[in-house]
Amino acid sequence: MYKKGIKSSKKQFFILFLIIGWASCFAQNPNAKSDFWNRVRFGGGIGFNFSNGGFNGSIAPSAIYQFNEVFAAGIGANVNFFQFNNQKFWAYGPNVILLANPIPQIQLSGEFEQLRVNSSIQTSGGTIEDDFWSPAFFIGAGYTTNFATVGIRYNLLHNNENSIYLNAWVPFVRVYF
Repeated sequence: MYKKGIKSSKKQFFILFLIIGWASCFAQNPNAKSDFWNRVRFGGGIGFNFSNGGFNGSIAPSAIYQFNEVFAAGIGANVNFFQFNNQKFWAYGPNVILLANPIPQIQLSGEFEQLRVNSSIQTSGGTIEDDFWSPAFFIGAGYTTNFATVGIRYNLLHNNENSIYLNAWVPFVRVYF
């Protein structure tokens, strides 16, 4: 049994050695920046929604790849907090975003997010807790400066019964550097 462990360790070491050697053959100059990373932009968005007795706020860090001056796509994460009267929700999850700037000042967007929601409702009999998934598919438009976009987006999948958002219209501020 001990000899089998030694043979296995030698085999794993040899495979690791081959992988490191192979990778070093393709290594680039560490001072040279690839074209890929020149096109990646980091940033994200902040959202908010107010209503009579309620509030919804979100923060969404993300990274996008700028294909050209018009189109970009990326991924991100989203964290939301929602409170309405005696209800509280925390939601978190990933998102995918597509951006188009048909002219430099206008940004159109499509964004899909899948949020895991943890909810609690205070009642006279105690607290009712529920966890569920809440998908959202937004289309939006905004005014863009050099690095920021301010606009509004509409959730095509909005459901009053099972959504973190108070209504389908959600204003946003999106920033990328």
